[in-house]
Amino acid sequence: MSPHPVCIRRSALLHEAAEIVAFSGVSDLMVVDDLGDFVGVLSSLHILRAAMPDTDEILAEGGTLYTAFDLLVSKGRMLAETPIEPRVDTDPITLDPNQHIAEAATLFVDKGLRLLPVVKNGRLLGTVSRADACRAVVGTL
Repeated sequence: MSPHPVCIRRSALLHEAAEIVAFSGVSDLMVVDDLGDFVGVLSSLHILRAAMPDTDEILAEGGTLYTAFDLLVSKGRMLAETPIEPRVDTDPITLDPNQHIAEAATLFVDKGLRLLPVVKNGRLLGTVSRADACRAVVGTL
């Protein structure tokens, strides 16, 4: 478990989330409130989905791949100053610190997750990654 997860406040804006994802290299940000209580998870996929144009938007602008790319960038810029909160998964799968690493490994495989928050009594204690599970299950730990 990593006891120092990459976190963001629930009041943050999308451009802040995108910058943290880019600079930290993590795919999932742990969202906390002003008291540090766990709120949920904002993934890089949530950020990209917010900016992704739908088919009707692409067709209305000409329907080309380049149009789609331009719309993606344009829509992303428009969303930069919007809050992350509507995009946060407030009911993510979490681990209790007493759960066995095999349970995490099973969740990674069955649900396609990359990172699991470890939460106890509403407090974020850390995260367990796929790499953590690999080291514990197959490695020498």
